[in-house]
Amino acid sequence: MIADQLVVDSKKEKSTYAKDKNAESPKRSIAKSISWRIVGTIDTVIISWIVTGTLTLAFSIGLIELVTKMVLYFFHERIWNSISWGKK
Repeated sequence: MIADQLVVDSKKEKSTYAKDKNAESPKRSIAKSISWRIVGTIDTVIISWIVTGTLTLAFSIGLIELVTKMVLYFFHERIWNSISWGKK
């Protein structure tokens, strides 16, 4: 369950992701989300600048895109991490 991966209970038990050697910790997923969004946002800003011709508008689009896609990516990764299909 995703909630189990995000929260460790008060009895100091390990969360469920620690039981699977191939599972990623939430911190790793967050780091990957941030690094990927930096690359993706730079791409979006450049494309938006080319399309609109306005750097201010391009950065506005990039900022909105940065936040929404980082949150979506984090949950996308956590869901895929809980699916065993394709894992060895």
